[in-house]
Amino acid sequence: MIFFKNKQIPLADFFPEGFVDIHSHLLPGIDDGAKSLENSIDLIKKMSSYGIKNFITTPHVLGDVYPNSSKTIKNKLEEVRNELKAREISDISIHAAAEYMMDEQFSDLLAKDDILPLKDNYILVEMSYFNAPFNLYDILFEIQLKGYKPVLAHPERYNFYHTHFESYYKLKKAGCLFQLNLLSLTEQYGKHVQKVSAKLLKENMYDFVGSDTHHQSHLNLLKKIGTKKTFKSIEHLLNNNKKFIHSLSQ
Repeated sequence: MIFFKNKQIPLADFFPEGFVDIHSHLLPGIDDGAKSLENSIDLIKKMSSYGIKNFITTPHVLGDVYPNSSKTIKNKLEEVRNELKAREISDISIHAAAEYMMDEQFSDLLAKDDILPLKDNYILVEMSYFNAPFNLYDILFEIQLKGYKPVLAHPERYNFYHTHFESYYKLKKAGCLFQLNLLSLTEQYGKHVQKVSAKLLKENMYDFVGSDTHHQSHLNLLKKIGTKKTFKSIEHLLNNNKKFIHSLSQ
């Protein structure tokens, strides 16, 4: 029986029907994700073959590096939707939000209510991989004061927290929801990230999952998560994501 414990599962059977990927970079040419409209469609088709047919794609909004406005994001979303329609690909539901770097520009957008939430009042946020913002908890407070709920993208990837695990508890206490990158369960970001993601899972600190797909190599590696052991550990998160789809409409 031990032999079958970690049996492979095809991804088409791994993701529950109605699962929605709440973190990806599928809009063409506006960040470090899809490079062209053709690339966008190829990524979506590949993910569809894995059983992922519902998307809230989240381009970076990052200072002068990726200064994407809500209008830019919505226009790019419309391009992708139109292309899917032109190709008669009708079983895909795609929406757009953003992955906001918690910086000064984000604070300005928040003040102006120029925010694209994942759904309702959930905002996907991130921070630098080098260090947290000096005013992180002020920003989290402002987000919630505005009536939003912060969903922190890939907390396991912030290496500066790896030796200060208590910081994760502090973030949760401050109202942060956590989104696990599915690829963090593989060697994609290194063994330290893999180890911390396992610990956060064990401590039941995650709320959602996301693929954080940028390119085809991410999707090739994603197949590695398809095991019974992994499915059992994140089934509740997959179902949390599934609940997102019920209030989404084209």
